[in-house]
Amino acid sequence: MGADTSAALGVSEVSGKVAADDPGVIDLFAVLAYGEISAFYRLAEEAKLSPTLRGKVAVAKMAGAEMDHFKTLEQALAARGVDVFDAMAPFVRALDAYHASTDPSTWLESMVKFYVGDGIAADFYTEIADALAPEVSEVVRDVLAETSHSEFVVEEVRTAVAQNRSERDRLTLWGRRLLGEAITQAQYVMAQRDELTDLVLTATGDLNGIATLFERMQNSHAERMAVLGLG
Repeated sequence: MGADTSAALGVSEVSGKVAADDPGVIDLFAVLAYGEISAFYRLAEEAKLSPTLRGKVAVAKMAGAEMDHFKTLEQALAARGVDVFDAMAPFVRALDAYHASTDPSTWLESMVKFYVGDGIAADFYTEIADALAPEVSEVVRDVLAETSHSEFVVEEVRTAVAQNRSERDRLTLWGRRLLGEAITQAQYVMAQRDELTDLVLTATGDLNGIATLFERMQNSHAERMAVLGLG
């Protein structure tokens, strides 16, 4: 899931530890796995939107990184005796609905979604990772690690919006929509899976902790938007 890590954006750590054998860990790996494989197919398709060969190659590399992350999660689930496809099944509908509702229509919308949209998800899961057992946290952090491709995205968007005020305004609205849809999706996914809900509650402390987590995600979102020249 590319974009800058939440630590770089000032997202604070949560307290407590979730045991490595907590049943919610399987759901966590599974929702991340489906997110990664969805990102792979999405980026492979959206590479067609690039007006340049450089852009097409950059997005193809992003897609390759997402597939590597998927393989990591597939192996982590297999080590627990869990089939990745069975584990991902409960999350297909929710994540597909999110991507359908935020389907980019232009190259720049695609780039903003990669940097901002995936960054929102990374913030959420990175905060949870702070409360996981080390062997579980290592897997989560590995698949959420920042890639060098973020620099390409920032350059593309900043250059475009600096030259076109109407494009900047349009992409600013797009970024706000991505935030709203992402938070709605996260809430829906948790509501569907009791084990995952319990894991998040343990990681954040209580419902107030979840609310605070979402607030920090919004702050980090604003910082990412500013980096893109959309603040």
